[in-house]
Amino acid sequence: MSVSKLDPIDRKILAELQADGRMTNVELAKRVGISAPPCLRRVRALEEAGFIRGYHARVNARDLGFEVKVFAMVGLNSQAEADLARFEKRCIGWPLVRECHMLNGEIDFILKCVAPDLSSFQRFLTEELLAAENVITVKTSLVIRCAKSDPGVPFEVIEARAAEIG
Repeated sequence: MSVSKLDPIDRKILAELQADGRMTNVELAKRVGISAPPCLRRVRALEEAGFIRGYHARVNARDLGFEVKVFAMVGLNSQAEADLARFEKRCIGWPLVRECHMLNGEIDFILKCVAPDLSSFQRFLTEELLAAENVITVKTSLVIRCAKSDPGVPFEVIEARAAEIG
C-alpha cells in the first residue's frame, strides 16, 4: 500500500494512533467514524504495509535519570558505502545513541545521545565514539532545554495536500 492509496479514514486512523497508541479499537473506530471490525482490519493492513512500525510509550528521560542530552556531529574519514554502513551498525549497538542520521554536507552523521550525567557521556565520547574506526571529527552540542519534541508526522499537512490534489 503506497501513501497515495491511503484514504481519509486510513489517514485518520494513523493520526489518532499517533496521538494515542493505547486507545482501544472500539474507541479508535468511534473516533474515525466506522465500526470496530473494519477498523481493526484497517489497522492490521496499515501495520502489514509498514505504515505503523510499532507502539511506544513516550517516557520522561530526565525523570528516569537521563539528565544529559547531546547532539554529536560526526565526520568520517571515508564515505564509501561500506564505511557508512559499518558506522551505522556501530551506532545501533551504542545504547546512549538514540538516533543516528546520515546528513548531506560537511557533517556525515548527527547522533542524538542521552546519558545519566556528563561524565557518562564523556566516557562514551572518548572511549567509544572518538575511538571508532573511520571517525575523524566529533563536535558536540549539549541540549539546554527542548521547546518541542513531537514524534511522527504532521497529519494536518497530509490532509491539506490531499484536499488540494483531490
